Amino acid sequence: MQLHTIHWIPNGNITIKWDVMSWTADGYVAAVTMNNFQMYRHIISPGWTLSWSWAKKEVIWSMVGAQTTEQGDCSKFTGNIPHCCKKTPVVVDLLPGVPYNQQYSNCCKGGVMAAWGQDPTSSVSAFQVSVGLAGTSNKTVKLPKNFTLLGPGPGYTCGPAKVVPSTVFLTPDRRRKTQALMTWNVTCTYSQFLASKNPTCCVSFSSFYNETITPCPTCACGCQNKNSCVKSNSKESHKRGINTPKKDNTPLLQCTHHMCPVRVHWHVKVNYKDYWRAKVAVTNFNYRMNYTEWTLVVQHPNLNNVTQVFSFDYKPLVPYESINDTGMFYGMKFYNDLLMEAGPFGNVQSEVLLQKDKNTFSLKQGWAFPRKVYFNGDECMLPPPDTYPYLPNSANANPTSILAMAASLLLVMLSMG
Repeated sequence: MQLHTIHWIPNGNITIKWDVMSWTADGYVAAVTMNNFQMYRHIISPGWTLSWSWAKKEVIWSMVGAQTTEQGDCSKFTGNIPHCCKKTPVVVDLLPGVPYNQQYSNCCKGGVMAAWGQDPTSSVSAFQVSVGLAGTSNKTVKLPKNFTLLGPGPGYTCGPAKVVPSTVFLTPDRRRKTQALMTWNVTCTYSQFLASKNPTCCVSFSSFYNETITPCPTCACGCQNKNSCVKSNSKESHKRGINTPKKDNTPLLQCTHHMCPVRVHWHVKVNYKDYWRAKVAVTNFNYRMNYTEWTLVVQHPNLNNVTQVFSFDYKPLVPYESINDTGMFYGMKFYNDLLMEAGPFGNVQSEVLLQKDKNTFSLKQGWAFPRKVYFNGDECMLPPPDTYPYLPNSANANPTSILAMAASLLLVMLSMG
């Protein structure tokens, strides 16, 4: 388990920076850098797609580290043919393994970008673009407009390009500073409501002190896929090619009452004298999607005193100086940072040991359950508070019966679809 405290901005963004590195006879060469400053939302495969509209009649002569999806009509050119002549070019990252002469620093990852809080070094993507039929000085260049970003689906809204102080670069020996001839920034922010009208994950609860399991709410993620879902252990669930994704990322869900692609289960497992332990399990119900470098963010008042996290890496997130109630769980590299498709291997789980604060700790009124849960940056639907597992009236419950109840509950959890 890694444990690092990070001070974060609750609403991060993706910043796209254009640095004009040189002027050419009919335009300029720019280095375009995308920084994902979102603490726990990353861009998964098939990766980002970036587009914009040219202010005049600009063309792209060449690109390094990325490419446009279409060339457009370049019939008016003879001799050198531009890489793209479209008024609104659509740019995608190159795939890993492209020839060295097509690569650019921080490129060629198939558009995948890690969350900044998870892996800052992998939260950057960049490419170089040579623009023609454009301005050739700070006064004559016109900024591109109408930026749109897909990451990989909808949800991002980009503001206008704004000229900012030129980026300063250090030479490799760090003894000399150079700077871009001109720099502009574009800021893109994410809205879950724009991305999907329904949640994409839900949360269920259970505890050692009550044999009742509080399930995800019915149709928590909408039941629009109910007619096309696949029953677990059916012939169709074992059919060859069931895990092949569609181009439009249409999900193929396992049939459940909640119809969510992902369920997070929080189980209050043991109550010690000075500590208590919770088990966290994440289950994937989508046959066509696996989640690389997934993130799970939980808000709970006792996350200010985490003693140990088993099987996951963990980082406390401190949105405000005085509040330390939110933490990010994510998979250990090469161990469980990949959440597989729906099926027998489509789950990851861990346990959390927390030290009690005698002034606040309680098993009453659902205190031991999270206040908010986010999977891959999207907020999950919690059950209604009045359905949470409740503490039995008898304060001196028979320990043997509680152990038997916990054992039977564990069996039920393992059999849950």
